Amino acid sequence: MERARGLGVMTSPLHGEDHAFESHRAHLLRCARVAQLGERQTEDLDVPGSSPGPGIMVSETLTASEKVILKILLESKSLFDYELIDVSPLVKEQTLRSVISLEEKGFLNIDEDTWDNYSLTDEGKLYLEKGLPERQILEYLLKEGSKPIKEIKDIFSPEIAGIALGWLKKKGWAKIENGMVVAAGDAEAGSDERILEFIKDTKTTLDEMTFERSELDILKRRGLLDVETQKQKKISVTAKGISWADLNRDILDEELTEITRITPELIRSGAWRDGYIVPYNVTLQAKEIYPAKIHPYQRILDTIRRTFIAMGFIEIKGEIVQSSFWNFDALFQPQDHPAREMQDTFYLDSKNELPEAFVDRVRAVHENGGDTDSRGWGGVWSEEVAKQRVLRTHTTSITIKYLADHPEPPAKVFCIDRVYRRETMDATHTPEFEQLEGIVMDENVSFANLLGCLSTFYHLMGFGDVRFRPGYFPYTEPSVEAEVYVDGMGWIELGGAGVFREEVTKPFGIEVPVLAWGLGVSRLAMIVLRLDDLRKLYHSDINWLKKTRLSETLKY
Repeated sequence: MERARGLGVMTSPLHGEDHAFESHRAHLLRCARVAQLGERQTEDLDVPGSSPGPGIMVSETLTASEKVILKILLESKSLFDYELIDVSPLVKEQTLRSVISLEEKGFLNIDEDTWDNYSLTDEGKLYLEKGLPERQILEYLLKEGSKPIKEIKDIFSPEIAGIALGWLKKKGWAKIENGMVVAAGDAEAGSDERILEFIKDTKTTLDEMTFERSELDILKRRGLLDVETQKQKKISVTAKGISWADLNRDILDEELTEITRITPELIRSGAWRDGYIVPYNVTLQAKEIYPAKIHPYQRILDTIRRTFIAMGFIEIKGEIVQSSFWNFDALFQPQDHPAREMQDTFYLDSKNELPEAFVDRVRAVHENGGDTDSRGWGGVWSEEVAKQRVLRTHTTSITIKYLADHPEPPAKVFCIDRVYRRETMDATHTPEFEQLEGIVMDENVSFANLLGCLSTFYHLMGFGDVRFRPGYFPYTEPSVEAEVYVDGMGWIELGGAGVFREEVTKPFGIEVPVLAWGLGVSRLAMIVLRLDDLRKLYHSDINWLKKTRLSETLKY
């Protein structure tokens, strides 16, 4: 008589085929009950055809891979997961799978250590080089003396000045008196500046620094620090594992043929008796597979595009470079408007010819209201200013030009494309981003139609609750801001809308109402993808791209 090693199954040639069948059946029953009983000893199992030896534990049925890992850890006592992967002769997946199995049997213990790595964002690196905004302005004030707030904004840009003024007052580096920014004197480097200098181009943990977590959190909220949580696992042998190894050294050192697949030939030949049948664990998590897929942001853009087309709209396109005439003047934006200043708009060193058919009408509307009931902006409208070429600051320049070329109703079009503004890059601003613009022109369309159209769009995009509140925009009246409700975030504003003013439409011969709206696509994408930094939409982060599920772009 012989026993299938490691299984305790008795066989005998005296009973021929019938007994071979019963032995195989007994073996399978034993494996099933072993899996059910877990760590209990099996010496009391009453399975026909089996006769386990005394003191044999269920855990004796270790796979060859589990034996290899257990022997390594018995020699080393404990190892970090990456150390075990390095010394193990097995592939990474097989090593980790064996560790999990041994932990389930109570032979191994896994302790997880978690810590944060701090590194500078692109903005943090910029301020490390040039100095924090408040430091830049303080040094300017110490050199040039007190200056009006407006002059500070003109020199450093409204964004930098807005950030700096608050921190200058908070740190006590300067005060504001009668609209003047007055320096309080020279100031030593603060903890925030010392943190930027300490981290530089490395990844640093809290333990490696002498700063408080609260000081790091301030820089994180300012978008100057990235925080990456790291995990490390330490694997050690338990007392149970050591005890089992001492009692079953022969089994630990024994080499068995592992049977991972039962075939008819294996059963007919009886070869299964000379090996260990590895049980299946159907509860183990399968290896994640990352298929090729469209970029998450592009999927959202495509979804928006399909939604408007399904609503009966036609997509239009236009040039990135526009004249100031179409980008500003045609939309009844005064030529001295702050949005047209150099710090907000990218101007090119060239000019466009103006459309002669519309120049005099637009001039009249700006200077005195023209044929409308408006009094215009007054002053003298300049053709030279209108000729200046710019990178379009909004896609409304595309839709107004379309209306000028197609003044007869009906029209139902949209444009989704990239626009450009001189923004300081941070977690919520980038100098280029996507904008969605749409118009409906027809007889008898009303403000109620506008609200209905936008509500339908947001509902089709998956947002259940939509509301509107009064707003102001230079070229629409009445105007509203559209908001959607997002669980955990509350009401989020996603864009503006309104009915084009007659100062916009009449110069182009349009005599019917025009409903118009503009929506921030990147903000919508941040909500859908649950991002806290707009720049992540454009970074080539392969790990994020792989792990963002396709369903993430369709969940609303």
